[in-house]
Amino acid sequence: MSQNNPNLGSRVQRNQKQHKSSKHATWIKKVIVGGLGFISLLIVLGSIVFMIYASSAPEISYQSLSSDNSTKIYDKSGHVISRLGVQDRDYIKSDKIPSQLKNAIVSIEDRRFYKHHGVDPIRIMGASLSNITSGSLNLQGGSTLTQQLVKLSVFSTAASDRTFKRKAQEAWLALKIERTYSKQQILEFYINKVYMGNNVYGMETASEYYFGKSLSKLSIAQTALLAGMPQSPSYYNPYVYPQYAKERRNEVLNAMASYGAITQKQAADAKKTSIKSGLVKNPKNSSFESVKEKYIDSYLKQVIQELKAKGYNTQSGLKVYTNLDLSAQKKIYDLANNDASVGFPNNTMQVGATLVNPKTGAVNAMIGNRKTDIQLGLNRAVQTDRSSGSTAKPLMDYGPAIEYLNYPTYQLVHDTPYTYAGTSTTLKDFDGRYEGTISMHKALVESRNIPAIRTLENVGVSKATDFLSSLGMSFSDPLSLQNGIGLYISTEQEAAAYSAFANNGVYHKPYLISKVVTPDNESHDFSSEGSQVMSPATAFMMTSMLKGVMNQSNGSGTAAYIPGLYQAGKTGTTQYPDNTYNGYLPAYAAMDSWFTGYTQNYALSVWTGYDHPYQTGNYITADQTDIAQRIYKYEMQYISQNQTNSDWVKPSNVTAVKSGGQTEYYKDGYSSIQGDKTTGYAGGSLSSVLDSTKKQTKDTKSNKSSDDDDDKDSQKDKNEAKKSAGSNGNNNNDSNKDQQNNQNQNNNNGNNTNNANNNNQQNNNNGNNNNH
Repeated sequence: MSQNNPNLGSRVQRNQKQHKSSKHATWIKKVIVGGLGFISLLIVLGSIVFMIYASSAPEISYQSLSSDNSTKIYDKSGHVISRLGVQDRDYIKSDKIPSQLKNAIVSIEDRRFYKHHGVDPIRIMGASLSNITSGSLNLQGGSTLTQQLVKLSVFSTAASDRTFKRKAQEAWLALKIERTYSKQQILEFYINKVYMGNNVYGMETASEYYFGKSLSKLSIAQTALLAGMPQSPSYYNPYVYPQYAKERRNEVLNAMASYGAITQKQAADAKKTSIKSGLVKNPKNSSFESVKEKYIDSYLKQVIQELKAKGYNTQSGLKVYTNLDLSAQKKIYDLANNDASVGFPNNTMQVGATLVNPKTGAVNAMIGNRKTDIQLGLNRAVQTDRSSGSTAKPLMDYGPAIEYLNYPTYQLVHDTPYTYAGTSTTLKDFDGRYEGTISMHKALVESRNIPAIRTLENVGVSKATDFLSSLGMSFSDPLSLQNGIGLYISTEQEAAAYSAFANNGVYHKPYLISKVVTPDNESHDFSSEGSQVMSPATAFMMTSMLKGVMNQSNGSGTAAYIPGLYQAGKTGTTQYPDNTYNGYLPAYAAMDSWFTGYTQNYALSVWTGYDHPYQTGNYITADQTDIAQRIYKYEMQYISQNQTNSDWVKPSNVTAVKSGGQTEYYKDGYSSIQGDKTTGYAGGSLSSVLDSTKKQTKDTKSNKSSDDDDDKDSQKDKNEAKKSAGSNGNNNNDSNKDQQNNQNQNNNNGNNTNNANNNNQQNNNNGNNNNH
């Protein structure tokens, strides 16, 4: 019956609809409640995260708010030597700042400035909406003026640093500033701190720079230009981009009119003013005066590079303490630029030099150019595209031989005809002769090439590369045997590497910066941890041989010798490929000349040469190869005056063997059966070395009569070469000096050429690498 009752059916349908409606309403309520709960959770979590980040925010002080943004550079004695980013900022107090400028800044940067308390939620939401709608509401960015002041004072302004943590800390500090300082004080801080382009900070300084007058004397148009520049100082530079500067100025004028700071008519009249109206035609250079001091230029450039590598913004108000010894730096600058006794032939020849403390790795001085007016120019002290010549021998050949093969200093090596394996390329020495079997000590002192390459062959290029890597060197391409007489490294790398010999085998990576203090007084100390890269025995034995380079009459580095000073060092010269050499250059012309030496207190590496060695006249004559040695000598004499002068102490596992006034050394583990595996010769005892050397000398004397004619012809050729090169120095007639100054190297990126056909024995090197 109920099926025939229409009222009953209607009630059922109504109940069903009501049930569905009730379920739908319940679902909506759940969504709303859930959404509100989720939002509340996000707010709670966000608040917790905010407070965590805020608690780790840096301190902000009156000093950090009122100081300029220049980064100050200090020498090792704590004296300011340079400031990056500012010259002399003209700080202007709030009561002297024109209200016209204050209104212009507030109008364009933060029109709710006087209503918020450091952070403006309305501004943040408006900026977000503006971003979503592509700026259709013409609203400003989310940061208030107070937040911008925080960025300028304690944080980096780089876009990469805009993290949530940084924004949270920025907001927290802005709130603290608003509780501590008045609005007028905050404006004062901001106006005096903002960057205005061209290394100018602060608007009063900018007013003088751009218009040559104080802020109080600027027109409305000029005021609007300055007020708009902080957003993008380079882009709105009126000298470089006048059209963009004009558009920004007019935007500020419109904002001022909208804000009520000026009338619409005043804005319209100001827009008609040329953007160049009143601009100073030749604004003064605003770089800090100390940056112009040429003697610190190269060191300063490397400090900036090191600072950036550590992740610091160089224009963020840092205090950077360096290892610079200003006295040593001035001295080496004078030697390179003003000291006639050094003997530079012209203003084109260049220099690169680095002074390092062997005990710490601290770089105390550096020069990378001479006779130049370019600020922060090419720093040749750190360039790695010039061959180091024979200064590579202690690092790649003899050092590894002592360390890995237990060679004694009197190890017998062979200066005999040599051909690179798998090639027809032969190797000869600078004088085109062979000395036969000699001691390793003698080979290094006289800078013989063939014994060095034979020694490297025994060590193995792979092991030698490991040795170099431990000394801070890396190479893009695999090394070869040819690198045993020439590495492409910098004076900084070489000074640090030789420092390990000076410091009992302990290597310190070279560094210039010792401490950085941020604007919020957070201090970061830097040092170079030492690493034992070779045994003290190896370091001592290498030093004992390198002393002879300077203090023995047959040494290649006698021009660097300082009487009474315990020191050691090595010469290096790279010469032109023979096909170039025979074309137009005089005999013994070189591309590069090096000297690297050390005491227990300092290690100094010096390079000299030309930037374009293949241009006419850009070669180093035989006499001029001494220039690097003289720079070393005069610098080391100067800086060693008040230093302790002590000799190196022989390690207990090294034994000294004396005979005929000659002292040689071997370390524990040495066996006389160790020798040159490429010739099958066994190392032998000291007596066998002396016997071999005596026999070699006797053989040389027996052939003296036939050699005399060659010597005379050779000397004649050298004298003629020096005359044709316009050499300033005196001709050297003793054979030892000839060995020091004259070498022939095929420095063609390690490739050898075989097309030399000169009949003169000294020049007939068959295209071989002949470094000295």
